[in-house]
Parts: sequence; structure tokens; C-alpha cells
Amino acid sequence: MKLKAWLGASLLALCASSIPTALAANSAPMAFVDAQIAAHVGKSGVYVLDTGTEALLARAWLADHATESIDVQYFIWSTDNIGILAAEALLRAADRGVRVRVVVDDLLIDAPDKSLLALAAHPMIDIRIYNPQTSVGVPLHKRLLNLLADFRGVNQRMHDKTLVVDGKIAVTGGRNMAAEYFDYNHEYNFRDRDALLLGEAVKAMQASFQRFWSSELSVKVEELYGRLGALQKYVRVTDAEVAQIYRELHEYAKSPENFAPEVRAAVVATPNSFARLAQQMTWGKVEFISDRPGKNENQFRLDGGGQTASTLGQLVQNARARVVIQSPYLVLSDKAMELFRQTTARGVTVRINTNSLASTDNLAAFSGYRNQRDQLLRMGLQIYEYKPAPEVQLKLMQRIVTTIRTAPVFSLHAKTMVIDAKTVYIGTFNFDPRSENLNTEVGAVIHDEALARAVEASIETDMAPANSWDAAKDNPDQHVSLAKRIKARLYQLMPLKPLL
Repeated sequence: MKLKAWLGASLLALCASSIPTALAANSAPMAFVDAQIAAHVGKSGVYVLDTGTEALLARAWLADHATESIDVQYFIWSTDNIGILAAEALLRAADRGVRVRVVVDDLLIDAPDKSLLALAAHPMIDIRIYNPQTSVGVPLHKRLLNLLADFRGVNQRMHDKTLVVDGKIAVTGGRNMAAEYFDYNHEYNFRDRDALLLGEAVKAMQASFQRFWSSELSVKVEELYGRLGALQKYVRVTDAEVAQIYRELHEYAKSPENFAPEVRAAVVATPNSFARLAQQMTWGKVEFISDRPGKNENQFRLDGGGQTASTLGQLVQNARARVVIQSPYLVLSDKAMELFRQTTARGVTVRINTNSLASTDNLAAFSGYRNQRDQLLRMGLQIYEYKPAPEVQLKLMQRIVTTIRTAPVFSLHAKTMVIDAKTVYIGTFNFDPRSENLNTEVGAVIHDEALARAVEASIETDMAPANSWDAAKDNPDQHVSLAKRIKARLYQLMPLKPLL
């Protein structure tokens, strides 16, 4: 079964379930949001999107019901089923007069040149590419020149993931815009986590987006393709091509094979979820933390830190009893190593859930962790490595795994930290040198004991024996082939740590 057909069939099977996302009455789509904000002046509302289905339907509903603006930042925007449907949703929003602004990192964007230009040609859509040195509008010889002349600059990426609608409701967390982040890839999916935010914290998210939008590192798509020259790729798109691309996007989204009509109905017809959402949403103090464009002042070295790393480091320093972390990659810099050494020395329990060699999507990053694993365990860190087919997959992916013969590999991608079961961070920060020093990162720091306990319980479930191996006892590497272990060992011999 092809991915798009599988997606339609899987969503069709799921649409009957009631999913508590931020939805509003048919007569006034944003009335529920406005009422909640008005009832909690000066506070921020939070709802954790723990499953890919929740996260997908939340984003779809927000795009369909925006009335004024949609501001989007992503590290990855793929041209798979999810990416195409998301682009079409933004196009439909723009057609009804919503101002759409998109900032996408240059490194892994794979959209066709003319499709990017066509979308940017819409009078209500503006698209900017962050730090365009390796992909959009850059010919091969220029890419190689950039790598040689500005190695740090090429490696400084925007890892932010935010969606802000009408300046009042937003989503941030680990998910990029691609099928594998929403449980709909046929072979490989991520266990991830997002936070749906209302109220005060959204203002900080909007301000962070504006900093990136205004940064000289964010360049208009038209500028990247629009000038002739040896160091630039020249592309143009005609009015007829623009019309054709729009028509193809709309036709793709209308096809039941790609987006089942029942799913579209499920996105709209969900008033029964309002009361449950109001009961489950947490209102209180939420800090949105973010790095500035460019990360730090370093121009040549690969270190330097950033605001997100500093804030998370301070949270760990302030821990009194326990720290629980979920991160797909675990490669500690010397500074982070000392921080956790001091933390365990004063009696704080540190429990970490990360990927195993069997589940990881990044062998180079795993090699960095493998080089440190014994040292981390000797320091007293309790580490649990995610299984590629954990029992919890059946719950998180609900009935999707029953529609195919073999369940996809399930890899950890959530970036979360809980301090003393009182404070929880949900965002984009991986516990590795790249997130600490090179990539810009964001996230929500939520000060609420009930929510912190709930998220910690979710992570503890992921660390249970049915879902993860105990790195100190189970020898997780034995569950992969000898060839993969040899490949990881070869990566371990390379001086890659600052880039991991």
C-alpha cells in the first residue's frame, strides 16, 4: 500500500475518535480560544500534544480557522504527503485573506524551486529561507565554496519549530513538517511531543518569530532565485505555471486517496471536545525561551552557547530531587558533562531516555553517545535506550499500526525535561553540542506540578522495560547487526563531537 493511500485509510479509521484539540464552535471558530484567554488574563494555557494524530489535527484545524495571520517556522518541510497537504492548507488560508509568513531552514528543505516561487508569488504569502548556503538558489560550486569559507556558518541552522495563529494560539515542540513526525510514514516514525499554547506565552513566540523574520539571515525566496550570476541559481515562474501549481495543490488535497473527506470533517466537526479541553488545559506561568538568530557571537569556533542552553542548564542546577529527560540524542559537551557530574554529586537523581542503536535515525550522533555511555553511567546517570518496536507504540499510534503488516520502526524524537516533578520543558533542544552551540532552539518552560507529573509519567512509561532497554544492564547494542555496530564504531573514531 502506498504511503498516501495508507495515510487516508489510517486517518479514516481514526476520525471517529474524539481528540481534544483547541477547537471552536461552527458559528464562531475562534470564540472558544478568545473566551479561554479572556477568562485567564495574564496567564498561559497549555495542552500537551502527545500523539501524532492530535498534533496533526490541531495544526490542520488552526490553519483552517485562522482569521488574520499564520506565522510558521520549521527546520524541515518535506514534500511528502503531510508537507504537501500543509502547503495547500496555507494556500487556502491565504486565498481567504489570511497573511501567511513562513521561515524555513535552508539545509533540509526539498521543495521544488518553482513550487516555492509560486507560493511566494501569492499576494498574501511571504516565504523566507534561513541561512541559505546549501540548498535554495545555491548551485553546487557555491555550496562547496560556502563550506570551505564559512564552515561554522554553514553548520549554524534554525532548529525552531513554531506555528502561531492570529497571535493568540500556537504550537511548539519537536515535530517538523513531514509524515514521520505525525505517525504516517510507512517505514519509520518518531515518538514526539508538542505543546499547544494560548495567552501570554504566545506573545513571546510571536516576538521570537519576528526577530527571525527581520534577521538578515532570513532571505526572501524571490531574492534567492531572481538574480542572474555565477554564484546564484536563476529560476523564474510564469503566471500560467503559478496557476497550474495552485490547481495541482488543491486537486491533491481534494483527492480522498490523499486526504480522506471524513478526516476533513473530523477537523471541523468537533464541538464535543470543548468542555474536555477546557478541563484538561493547564493555565499558569509559562516561559517561552528562544535563541536569537545566529545563535551567538562566535564566527569561527563551534562553541558559544545560547539562551536556551543557559536556561535549561539553570533549571538543572536548581534541581533538588530529580531530573527526568527525554532526548533523541545524548552527547554531552564538557560543560554539560560537568553540570551533570555536579548534579548527581549533590544527590539529585538523573534519569534519561534516549535512542538505542536499534532505533536511532542518526548514526553519527549515536556514535558520540556511544563514546560517552560508560562514563555517563559511572557518573550515576540512569539511561534507558528506546526500543525500535516498543509496546507503547500501539497506544501512541492508536490503530494505525493495525492497517499494515509490519509496524514501522519507532524512534524517539521528543525533547523534554522535567525538574522535581514541578517544572517541564517541551521544545526543540537536543542534549548535544549542536543544540547547545550551533542550532537556534526554542521551547516552553511550564511551571505546573500537575502537568509536570503527567509528562514525567509519560516519559517513565517510555523508559519501562517493555519500551526501553536499561543501558547499564541490557547491552542494547546486541539487538542490531554486526555491520551496524561496525559502522557506529567507525563513526566513533571520527572527530565529530562539536558537530553532533
